Amino acid sequence: MSDPHEIDPDYSKHGGFPDFEAATPGPGFGRFLTAMRRAQDLAVSANPDSDTWIEAAQLAERLVALLDPFEAAEGVGPANRVPSEPGSGSLLMPPYRVHKFDAEAVELTVTFSRYHVGGNYAVHGGVLPLMFDSSFGMVIHATGKPISRTGFLHVDYRKITPIDIPLTLRAWVREEQGRKSFVNAELRDPEGNLLAEANGLMIMLLPGQP
Repeated sequence: MSDPHEIDPDYSKHGGFPDFEAATPGPGFGRFLTAMRRAQDLAVSANPDSDTWIEAAQLAERLVALLDPFEAAEGVGPANRVPSEPGSGSLLMPPYRVHKFDAEAVELTVTFSRYHVGGNYAVHGGVLPLMFDSSFGMVIHATGKPISRTGFLHVDYRKITPIDIPLTLRAWVREEQGRKSFVNAELRDPEGNLLAEANGLMIMLLPGQP
């Protein structure tokens, strides 16, 4: 991976993006993520009695009160900055693990859960663009290109995407035209069946563009 500053001397001036570096928040953060992911699943699937909902609300409110004084700016908190954790430590993303990260392609495994269900135990169609868009950003970073934003993202759904099964996502740059990078990605199940594929446009930001 090349240094994007060599391609674009104004790299650091693009839209005020923080300089993301890996964070080391300690083992408690990993435990927290695991518990929170399970809490997300239960938040959309549990059906307890009224008293249990009241107790759960009180516990959630205590958690908010505990963490609220420590809210930090983007690029300061550990979320999305811990590569050793699934989803790089971001609860926004489905838990994924990157296995290949270079100029040729980015490859990762991702497992969707009950939290991501849209209906009939299939992954919600709106969740897949989120995962594809994230992979496009990884490709831009892996190829050493300067900071870019998504110009468009098109998704074709080929089969139902299941939950609780490790799936493989591969993304790569198909073509480059100046500031434009045309990218592709595909999601497959363990048998190699194509579940969904995407193509999109990533546009390099100019200095000052947010």
